[in-house]
Amino acid sequence: MTEGIIPPGLIVSAPASGTGKTTVMLGLLRALAEDGLTVQPFKSGPDYIDPAFHRAASGRASFNLDTWAMDGALFNAISAQAQGADICVGEGSMGLFDGVATRGRSGFGSSAETARAMGWPVILVLDVGGQAQSAAATALGFARYDPDLSIAGVILNRVASPRHERLTRLGMDRAGLPVLGALPRRGDLALPERHLGLIQAVEHPDLDRAIAGYAAFLREHVDLAAIRGAALGAQPAAAGTLPRPPAQRIALAQDAAFSFTYPHLLEGWRAAGAEILPFSPLADEAPDPTADLVWLPGGYPELHAGRLAAATHFLSGLRHHAQTRPVHGECGGYMALGAALIDKHGQSHAMAGLLGLVTSYEKRKFHLGYRRAVLSRAMPGHAAGSALRGHEFHYSTILEQPDAPLAHVTDADGNPVPETGSHRGHVTGTFFHLIAEDAA
Repeated sequence: MTEGIIPPGLIVSAPASGTGKTTVMLGLLRALAEDGLTVQPFKSGPDYIDPAFHRAASGRASFNLDTWAMDGALFNAISAQAQGADICVGEGSMGLFDGVATRGRSGFGSSAETARAMGWPVILVLDVGGQAQSAAATALGFARYDPDLSIAGVILNRVASPRHERLTRLGMDRAGLPVLGALPRRGDLALPERHLGLIQAVEHPDLDRAIAGYAAFLREHVDLAAIRGAALGAQPAAAGTLPRPPAQRIALAQDAAFSFTYPHLLEGWRAAGAEILPFSPLADEAPDPTADLVWLPGGYPELHAGRLAAATHFLSGLRHHAQTRPVHGECGGYMALGAALIDKHGQSHAMAGLLGLVTSYEKRKFHLGYRRAVLSRAMPGHAAGSALRGHEFHYSTILEQPDAPLAHVTDADGNPVPETGSHRGHVTGTFFHLIAEDAA
């Protein structure tokens, strides 16, 4: 393809979560790649688990596109990562039109907005279990809800029998909606899950084999040629800027306990010349002593609290660094910087003690949503007074948070939330995952 052109694409979405769109997405990515196409995956919305599965399926890093948190310049810079690919395939979040009630940087955060912004048509994955012709009424409503959005067709999922498929297709014919595939019901197609959704890609016992199975299943039951032909939206890559790095040499924790970093941040850091120095706290590795900054991303420290508490080399290296240079943690990383983490059995594990934070996974409470934070003091890469946009998703409860708050944090509707983050000395932490700085 021509340099500077974003290739045509499409987005795989659904009326709701739990319809099987991730399985369809992974099978489609692998099948297209097997056919010799260079496929660029994207994820609509603030998800940090699915992109790792996309990368495993396609061989290319997957990037989030988010109309609530990102302005047009960042959106353009991220979409330009598709240059050099033959086709883009995006995966939606939740239902196609689901978002928040208050407009963000360029929209409400829905997958439909992402599709419109990119000029992509939508493939709607429908769980037709328990219905037949009635599924067409759902699909027709989605097709007519937004006249500016193109529905390329539907993939029927969890089809019970040839008769069930025939009846469901009759309804789609009446609605005038192309059926791009019909997937028989199979119990072995579900990906393993835990409390934040899917398990991480690195934890799947045989991920490549599973994805290859999804691809073979799709080849047998969907019209790949029709799906390829439905892709639209080839356009010149617009100018945009990725986030700049918070330091020149960044020691980044990367393992099963700390893995949730948005790919566009890492790409921006590297593009600006920063050096990323990965290390594994679970392997008791200390951060590089020459690093300017230690960054602990989110993840699942609550599942590994005992190992982290016993990782003396990691903890001593982290504490030594914090005496003179900045350390920042997000969500799980923030929890690991605190005084203690209480696991689901009620056992307390001593953490780094660089902050006074005490969190409990025994006392579970669901925290989910977009966040806007105005910093009370500087954190790495962002001055005091800066406004940041991010997303929070965890089940941990704060029992103690004695340090000074890092920011005034609100949800998407402007309501204050108690997870303000905190700071002490060179150490800062937040429960939200940073997506972008808010210039507004």
